[in-house]
Amino acid sequence: MSPAPADRQTSEEIRSAAQALNINLSASQSQLLVRYCTLLWAWNTKINLTRHTDVAKFVKRDLLDTWSFARVIQPDEVVLDVGTGGGVPGVPLAVLRPDLNVFLCETVAKKARAVHDIVSQLGLPIPVLHGRVEEFLTQGRWEFHSLLFRAVAPLSKILRWVRPHWDRFDRLLILKGPRWVEERGEARHFGHLQGLALRIVDQYSMPDTQAESYLLQVTPKSRCSDGKTCLLSHRACPAPSSPILVEPMDAAPQRSDTRSDGASQGTDTRSDAASKGEASPQPRPLAGRGPRRPRTIPRRKRPKQG
Repeated sequence: MSPAPADRQTSEEIRSAAQALNINLSASQSQLLVRYCTLLWAWNTKINLTRHTDVAKFVKRDLLDTWSFARVIQPDEVVLDVGTGGGVPGVPLAVLRPDLNVFLCETVAKKARAVHDIVSQLGLPIPVLHGRVEEFLTQGRWEFHSLLFRAVAPLSKILRWVRPHWDRFDRLLILKGPRWVEERGEARHFGHLQGLALRIVDQYSMPDTQAESYLLQVTPKSRCSDGKTCLLSHRACPAPSSPILVEPMDAAPQRSDTRSDGASQGTDTRSDAASKGEASPQPRPLAGRGPRRPRTIPRRKRPKQG
C-alpha cells in the first residue's frame, strides 16, 4: 500500500533534513521513520515520552544521536537500549541498521507498554524488557554486545549499576554532553573506572545550539585492541523474531540506590515510585488475624520483711 500524501510529504521532509546532516535515508527507511514518529507523537498526548514533536527536532536531536550510535556499532551486534523511554535510540537504530539485533529496556510500566505497542504496529522484531537492566543481566539468560545509554544517569551511577555484570556484555556506549569530563573525574575518584578503558568514539555538534556531544565507549582494558576498537565476544542471546514484552522474574534482586560514594545526583529516569512523587505502597495487614492485644507486664512481688 502506497503512503498517503501527507505521509509522503513528511517522508520527504525527513529525508531532506537528514540529508542536510549527511545522513542518507532510503525511501523505505524514511517512510518507516514517519510511521514511528506518528505513533510516538500519538502516544505522547497520553504519557510524556518526548519533547521532540516535529520533524525538525526529531531529525536534529533524535535521529542525529541515533546516527552516532549507528556509525560505531559493529555488524550483527546484539544491543540493548537502556532507559529507552519512547524508543530512542533503539527504534530508529533498528531502522538505520537492520543487521542489528535490538532490544529495549524500560523500568516504567506505562512507557514499556507504549513502546511495545509502537514496535508492534511498526512490525519490527524488537523485544521490550520491562524492568531494571540489572535484573535481566542477573538472570543469566540475557547477553549483549553493547549496552546503549542516552540521557539516563551520570557516568558514576551507570558504572555502579553494571559493575557486577561485565560477563554478560562487552561494552557500554554512553552519549554525553560537555560535562562528561566532570563525570569521568567523579567516576575515577570513587574507583568505578578501575580496570576499564574509557574512550571517545564519536563527537559532533548539535545543529541549533552548537553544543558538543560525545559518544563514550567503556570496556574492560583487555578488550581494547587499538585503543578504540572493542573485541566482541560470542554471545548466546537469540535473534528476536517478534516484538514481545518481557517481564522480569519475580525472584530478581532489587537494586539499592543508597549512595555510599557521595556521587552527585543526576536525572535518573529509572528511579523508584518514591522519587517520582508517587504514593508509596502501604503494608498489607496479616490475613486471618485480629487486632493485637496489648502485652501485660506482671507486677513484681515485694519481698516480705522479716
